[in-house]
Amino acid sequence: MEVLAITKNVRMSAQKMREVVRQIQGLSAIQAKAVLSFVPRKSARVVAKTLDSAIANAENNNGLKLEDLVVQEAVACTGFTMKRFTPKARGSAGPILKRTCHVRIVLSDE
Repeated sequence: MEVLAITKNVRMSAQKMREVVRQIQGLSAIQAKAVLSFVPRKSARVVAKTLDSAIANAENNNGLKLEDLVVQEAVACTGFTMKRFTPKARGSAGPILKRTCHVRIVLSDE
């Protein structure tokens, strides 16, 4: 059975998030939690929180055991981009792109 957890509109670029998400793909849920606890990045804390949510969904909603769960899919997709502008030379404006992303983790007991 598959269990899903999604964190939306995280204020970080998807490129930075993907570096951490790729590390836990295919691991068991216990190993993934251990790996994320030692990664010194802000994105690792967000992914760990999403993983904890997926584990809680599996245990409470579907009655699955933690030992059987495997990270089947972990994806970071791009979200919306806030567009801001900063003043530049000679009266022009330069764009600032404040990116967001969505984290999606799928756990399976197979």
